[in-house]
Amino acid sequence: MILVTGATGNIGSALLKELRAHGAGPLRGLTRDVAGAGLPEGVEAVAGSLADVASLKPALTGVRSLFLVSRLGPDEEILEAAREAGVEHVVLVSSITVQTHSHLGPAAENLAVEQALKSSGMDWTILRPTQFASNSLMWAASIRAHETVHAPYADAALPTIHPADIAAVARVALTEPGHHGRTYALTGPDPVTARQQTEAIAAALGREVPFTEISRQEAHSAMATVFGEEAADAVLDVSGGDLNDAIRAVRDTVEQVTGSPARPFRQWAAENAAAFRS
Repeated sequence: MILVTGATGNIGSALLKELRAHGAGPLRGLTRDVAGAGLPEGVEAVAGSLADVASLKPALTGVRSLFLVSRLGPDEEILEAAREAGVEHVVLVSSITVQTHSHLGPAAENLAVEQALKSSGMDWTILRPTQFASNSLMWAASIRAHETVHAPYADAALPTIHPADIAAVARVALTEPGHHGRTYALTGPDPVTARQQTEAIAAALGREVPFTEISRQEAHSAMATVFGEEAADAVLDVSGGDLNDAIRAVRDTVEQVTGSPARPFRQWAAENAAAFRS
């Protein structure tokens, strides 16, 4: 049995489709809303929340492999519950900032989760993706309203990754041999800027989408109310304020692991154009 947490999220939903398409099973998806989850046919939906470790016990029963996104709950307790339930292998989604921006608070927190997993006694595979293509959904309300997209560091380019590529690597790690004890840094195929992302969304919509660069201070003011001061600073650093060669680097890990090249941002934009339509 494979348990996919965050079953309706950007990675989890794609992972369940991948697993079903490749004949993996039995499969179970963790969700807060079983009735409205809409999981693929043949996937068992189970109620639970990573924020409530006690709720995970039924979901973990009989599970041998676990897909887990870090820092969505008390990770050490979640890992202990998994170990006690008999889970043998955990595929963990961490962050590339563990190796590119280790001085930042969120990166240190991700590293602590990685270390907890490594010392848990369970087999492990760690995925370290860069910036998600789906982060551009933060502009969806503005674009639907035909308003201007505002973003800092308009021309800072990062190899943004399609969440489905993270899912594809996770599927291989969960179902094929040779991936225990491995750490994979994952990126998209090309560096892409915020300005270029907006242009790709505009092309998918078939209309212009106005874009204006704003200052770090303006961006921080809005982000801090959602993420908090420290997290807002960290996001701004890794999205343009403190870039280095390591976070800019394009890696071919997705193709090495899955046999298929990583998907460009324009493909994500085309596949998700409905989210930006009014």
